[in-house]
Amino acid sequence: MTTDAFLLAMGGNSLIDRSLPPTVENQFAITSRAVAPVAELMARGLHMVITHGNGPQVGFMQLRQHLAREEVHQVPLDSLVADSQGALGYMIQRDLREHLRRLATEAGSTVEAEVATLVTEVRVDPNDPEMQNPRKPVGQFYTKDESEALTRERGWAMVEDSGRGYRRVVPSPFPLEIVQLATIRRLADQGVTVIACGGGGIPVVRVEGGTIRGIEGVIDKDRTSALLANLLGLKRMIITTGVERIFRGFRSGEPEAIEEIRVSELRALADAGEFPPGSMGPKVEAALTFLERGGQEVTICRPEDLCAGYEHRAGTTIRHD
Repeated sequence: MTTDAFLLAMGGNSLIDRSLPPTVENQFAITSRAVAPVAELMARGLHMVITHGNGPQVGFMQLRQHLAREEVHQVPLDSLVADSQGALGYMIQRDLREHLRRLATEAGSTVEAEVATLVTEVRVDPNDPEMQNPRKPVGQFYTKDESEALTRERGWAMVEDSGRGYRRVVPSPFPLEIVQLATIRRLADQGVTVIACGGGGIPVVRVEGGTIRGIEGVIDKDRTSALLANLLGLKRMIITTGVERIFRGFRSGEPEAIEEIRVSELRALADAGEFPPGSMGPKVEAALTFLERGGQEVTICRPEDLCAGYEHRAGTTIRHD
């Protein structure tokens, strides 16, 4: 990889639009819109490894199988994560290639970029305390009455999520090892744009003899993204999300946008409870972890602001003191 390579962590909510019916055709159109600025950066010759969220998509899969529970077998979470990695990776790489082909044609070039999705397993500790404390939101938002009905009828653990409604929560163990790390590095070193660790990776454990098996859980995408960026030796990470910047007092009547902030100040705000666990909290935690383990800079911005965020003209930039 080149020295200016970075990791792009795309939020799962950037790949849906709740104002449109959830059809496959609409999903491709939404994904095309989300990856257009990614293609612009790649067309400039920039190299990146891409990760993405999958919370809304796995939520749809869970709801779909619940509604069809009398007709088809139930699929565990690790397999749903694998399914979403393949489906979302397919859409991202297909739409990204189309944008790149168009940009190359406009520039009079015949070079076609290589983009590949890698179904990725991530090892966790089966005894991680998080396994007994489900906190990771997945799926769509529900009203309070709907939430209570889902708890009664399906046994789902539900929480209120940042004032936007109620969502199901599942265990979210910490990532320890990216099983396909060597393959990701090899592809990236050859200039391939790799889409990996979708949805935080398929949660797996190693049992006696070194055998790998999947477990019920969802790993936080931002935690895995920070781990992958550190292991690859990347110095910059960009996280796209649904708000334009990090805010102080986000849920207050007068939120204050943060354009640039140092690690110590951001850590103090996080420790003071400024960032909810179901919203900006995991992104701030991942940014701090990445920087404390060797990274140099993190930008958090909206998907449509990616190019401006890369140039420090949008979003929030986090640097060392």
